[in-house]
Amino acid sequence: MIILENLLEDIPLKSNMRVLDLGCGNGLTSIFLAKEYGVQVFAVDLWISATENYKRFKKMGFEKQIIPIHADALGLPFAEDYFDAVISIDSYHYFGSNETYFDTCLSKLLKKNALFAIGIPGMKFEIHNCIPHEMKPYWDEDTLKTWNSCDWWEKVFLNSENFILRKIQEMDCFEEAWTDWLKTENKFALGDRPMIEMDNGRYMNLISIIGNKK
Repeated sequence: MIILENLLEDIPLKSNMRVLDLGCGNGLTSIFLAKEYGVQVFAVDLWISATENYKRFKKMGFEKQIIPIHADALGLPFAEDYFDAVISIDSYHYFGSNETYFDTCLSKLLKKNALFAIGIPGMKFEIHNCIPHEMKPYWDEDTLKTWNSCDWWEKVFLNSENFILRKIQEMDCFEEAWTDWLKTENKFALGDRPMIEMDNGRYMNLISIIGNKK
């Protein structure tokens, strides 16, 4: 939630907006968007079932405001020109780290001037061909394929036919976000602890990308 709060500091979401929460996971980001901004949220995830998320939304009193969808980001089941905004936290890099995804899969679903805002893990500089020896035990090739630098992402979006890039930068909540994650007893968090200790702020970062559909 720290990444989402940081991302939305300067973003004017309004209660009449229809928002796509792309890669919502267990729906906590969707609940935050609905509660804090009053927007209608379509909570999409491939790995968490719509039923599981619906039970969570209903328990929190948002069953009419948040619509859970089980779908692949590569085949989203929505009408064209449907969304006023798309928000994606810690997920866009898994399916969108290429020069075609936004234009071919996502842009047609967004209204003209629709807001686009994502927060993703990345690297301070491109590291794929020069992985530091001490980090090799912690970074597998599949992970590194999706972790890129601000410069890399900037080129991707500047080359888009349907995207206006407003701002791309390293987020200032890296340490706070990772600390919050690592203090949990989640098995993946436990596995990440030695990686973060070894990185020690040298290579990894968090990246925010904000723009609009043309």
